[in-house]
Amino acid sequence: MLDILILGATGYTGRLITRYLATHPQRATFTFGLAVRSEQKLKALVDELGNAALHVRTFIVDVTHSDDLETVVQEAHVVINAVALHSHCVLQACVHHGRHCLDIMGDVSQLRDIIHSFDHLAAESNTVIVPCVGMVSVPSDLMVYVANKTLKSFAGPLTSIDMSTSAWEINGFTLSSGSIASALSIVANASKDTRDVVWTDFAFSPVRGVPSPRPRAFYSLPILDPPVRGTYIAQSIVNRPIIQRSWGLFELVARNPTDVFPPELSAIVDGSEYSYGTAFKYEEFLVHPNWFYAFRYLAMLMCIPLMVAFRYVLPIVSRFLPQPGQGPTDETLEARSLNITNITTSTPDSQGRTVSVRTTFKGKGDGPYLMTAIFVSEAALALVLDKDSLPPFGKRGGVLTPVTAFGDVLVRRLNACDRISIESEVLPTHEHKKIR
Repeated sequence: MLDILILGATGYTGRLITRYLATHPQRATFTFGLAVRSEQKLKALVDELGNAALHVRTFIVDVTHSDDLETVVQEAHVVINAVALHSHCVLQACVHHGRHCLDIMGDVSQLRDIIHSFDHLAAESNTVIVPCVGMVSVPSDLMVYVANKTLKSFAGPLTSIDMSTSAWEINGFTLSSGSIASALSIVANASKDTRDVVWTDFAFSPVRGVPSPRPRAFYSLPILDPPVRGTYIAQSIVNRPIIQRSWGLFELVARNPTDVFPPELSAIVDGSEYSYGTAFKYEEFLVHPNWFYAFRYLAMLMCIPLMVAFRYVLPIVSRFLPQPGQGPTDETLEARSLNITNITTSTPDSQGRTVSVRTTFKGKGDGPYLMTAIFVSEAALALVLDKDSLPPFGKRGGVLTPVTAFGDVLVRRLNACDRISIESEVLPTHEHKKIR
């Protein structure tokens, strides 16, 4: 049996995932295969890989045919789904056969149904299901997780978070055909109920907490001088509910581990280690080079409600978009970068004092595609090569988030990658501590 199977390997992001795994420093320690619909595109990808394609098994499969899908997912321990618009059927097949599944799609409109349909079944079979494993959700989720660990290591294990804010700097951004198809499908098919759920705090969390600040046009990062300012960022519609689900799962453990884990896990779990605290709130924003770019970005966001209201324009718009498999060139991918700065502040102690932590993510290369390929590949390798080191939720299974499934294992793997650096430090100048 294969360790990893990539569904949609000939799509734009699928090719990047394939290339990353084929040339990975640990390549000799795992096996992987490619599952695609087009035999012609598969041959082109294999030719592109050259010697790196040796010992890589290939499959022709149409994910819309349930029998084909059910058969192919049984060929691997971990399935990476890079097929746009078919998350639910892929996850269903994986859960049915007890195969871990990592989905790169950022469509939270399906997440409530995915949790309702598969969370209990996946946990019963120790199957890890993680939707939204990409630039959307992974960095934001990790920033809060790492900041929380830094706070606790400095101020004590019972320290809790009051507010966590992330400022995103995305150097370059171009959508591939698959990303655009997914976005248009979400806009075209999202019902009012779905849109209302997405905007609801803790919509996907097992417990409710303190509502985060409502979205607004302009933001600033606290404490830093000179100040860092920006505007509302579109992916917060995904990141915020994912982070709140992480908070909720950790909060369940803090309240009573025996309600969450089997005896062999609950006996060794310290709930306070993971808990963000009951006062936790989160927000994020996008930093722009200047105010012209800021207002242009906000104007683009204002067009989205118009597209929802006038859905008949979507087929017209789609005629002018990239064709399937198209996206930025390799040179463009390499020239870009993704940098995130997070400021997390603790709740006041008995004397009214707070502690603030700065956590940074620095990524060399394109965020939406190159970083996504790295995130999902390293997460898959964590399930294959580091399964004994996974956090409790990663061992139990269920519909999880990046940090609940992988925790420190993913942080270490990403820091070992020559493209990514994640660091965290306590900000008070008289007591400075840095963790990597």
